[in-house]
Amino acid sequence: MDRKRSTVSKIISYQVLIIMIMTAGFALMGGMYALSAVLGGVAALVPNLYFALRVHKSAGQEARKIVRSFYAGESGKLLLTGALFFMIFQLPNIEILPLLAVYVAALSVFWFALLMR
Repeated sequence: MDRKRSTVSKIISYQVLIIMIMTAGFALMGGMYALSAVLGGVAALVPNLYFALRVHKSAGQEARKIVRSFYAGESGKLLLTGALFFMIFQLPNIEILPLLAVYVAALSVFWFALLMR
């Protein structure tokens, strides 16, 4: 099975990898640090998956529908991110540093992917 993986699936795979590595590192500091790290990763990954699936469904359609799908996907991504952070901040004892560090690291995968191209 030597199929070439899409750029999107590679980026998502790298995001999952960075989330796992950083969560393992924060786990050494304690359970709440690990939980906060995972939640930061989820806050980055879930909206990106939504956007990727939304845009993937529009592949092969006319340009207007693709652009509309991008706008809808990005709007949904922003709303999901806001909702996830709202829910996360309702939890007691969340550690901000691991939460935001993993969130930013997962999002930075996009920038590294652009630099590598």
